Amino acid sequence: MNRRQLLRAAPLAALCACAMIPSAFAQPIAGGKPVTLVVGFSAGGAADAAARLIAKKLGENLGQTVVVDNRAGAGGNIAHQLVAHGPADGSMLLFGSIGPLTIAPHLMKLPYDPFKDLAPVSGGVYFPNVLVVHKGAGVKTLAEFVALAKKKPGSVDFASTGAGSASHLAGELFNQRATVEMVHIPYKGGAPALQDLLGQRVTSYFAAPPTAMPQIEAGKLVPLATTGPTRPAYLPNIPTVAESGYPGFEALNWYAFVASGKTPAAVLDRWNKEIVKVLSDPSVKDALNKHGLTPQPTTRPELTAFMKKESTKWGAIIKERHITAD
Repeated sequence: MNRRQLLRAAPLAALCACAMIPSAFAQPIAGGKPVTLVVGFSAGGAADAAARLIAKKLGENLGQTVVVDNRAGAGGNIAHQLVAHGPADGSMLLFGSIGPLTIAPHLMKLPYDPFKDLAPVSGGVYFPNVLVVHKGAGVKTLAEFVALAKKKPGSVDFASTGAGSASHLAGELFNQRATVEMVHIPYKGGAPALQDLLGQRVTSYFAAPPTAMPQIEAGKLVPLATTGPTRPAYLPNIPTVAESGYPGFEALNWYAFVASGKTPAAVLDRWNKEIVKVLSDPSVKDALNKHGLTPQPTTRPELTAFMKKESTKWGAIIKERHITAD
């Protein structure tokens, strides 16, 4: 090869050499080790269903194993503590939830700090509650429900999945905004709360839509309002609390991706990119929507701001309403 041919070939050789070097985002995370996605609730619920859908797509995109690990107990705090003190190489993520991240710190002393020991990665999914009453309550609208609560103070109660739970805080926020005094009746989970509502042993319940929908469709429960900023697609004819006379009312259940607070920023950024990609995938969005869940991909700073806003909001309600974890 003469000098002229060599010079012509050099740029092509350099281009080929560069093409053979994988980009940073083409590399596996945590050196290709299996990734654990920890969920703080039992298998079969909304959080578990969403986590498994997302984990499957993440694994396909990354070409590495992503396993869901259910660590139920203590309202999700066991799972959050595990990840807070877990590996910081990107091999463990947490499908964190509203309770342990923004409510529990105002109710009890935790063995971790959600804003120091856990690092925000991306928003995950959210869904509103739906306020339902049993048929014997004799009300069909939110206005009628409020009128009943004001006419008979202390006689109208509401179920929740436990003291300090998202359903409990939704009810207390409503007490504040509607200037009523519904009595809180805590249960150990959604199933017993729903059972007593159907048995007319409790008046109302700020329920998760996947739990309440079959009973609403069967005509056994009356939906009065949903607690999100807009009407969910699966309940288009049910108004929100906000549009029913209480502007700005919002009480969402949400899950977000976080990791150990010691995880390097570059690894967190990489996970953000991968999770946002999955949550923006049409097939994943459709699958989540069928479970009554709305994808909520965010940047890391956006999730940090959202968590702080939620913490401030619920902390104020807890203080004003004198809520305890008991």
